[in-house]
Amino acid sequence: MAAVAGLAARLDVRLTVGLNSIPMAVPHTRPTGVTAHATRRDLIAGYEPWLQRVQVPGSVGHLLEYRLGEQGRDALGFAAHVPHYVAQTEYPAAAEVLLASVSRSTGLLLPRDGLRSAAEVVRVEIDRQVAQTDEAAVLVQALEEQYDAFARGRGEKNLLAAETGPLPTADELGAELERFLAEQGRPGDTPGS
Repeated sequence: MAAVAGLAARLDVRLTVGLNSIPMAVPHTRPTGVTAHATRRDLIAGYEPWLQRVQVPGSVGHLLEYRLGEQGRDALGFAAHVPHYVAQTEYPAAAEVLLASVSRSTGLLLPRDGLRSAAEVVRVEIDRQVAQTDEAAVLVQALEEQYDAFARGRGEKNLLAAETGPLPTADELGAELERFLAEQGRPGDTPGS
């Protein structure tokens, strides 16, 4: 760990990126999800967590990210959500979503066309195999229903939030703040004076 961190410092590596995948109870018929993690939240801005907390076995890559963060260095990582029933086979959709995530976070233009077409070939083959057995078809259908219900739940409004109409503009907020501050007494004033 120390040797890699030392090398990153010596070469002035500004950002370290790690990639991996997690077998999950998700269907191959839905978009491949990704979990983003980083030493600073702003490095993964715009990524909404699929789950608030995911516990996975530790790895050297995760420990490296943690240690780099302790040293104040930037590191981030992405974990593709791979359907658990294909976790032991090639799954190009995972590689595609990982490269897309790296591109989005770093600005690097990484080619993904080959992965996109390979992912479609693999999906067609998985569909073919699933159609051959009722058990597999029932499993995938159950995963689809679970995935869809979870996705719908994430998109629902917070029922605890009050309905107050449209959000105020920046000017309206500023005016309200000025009005509030003008109504406040100065230090040492007696209440009501």
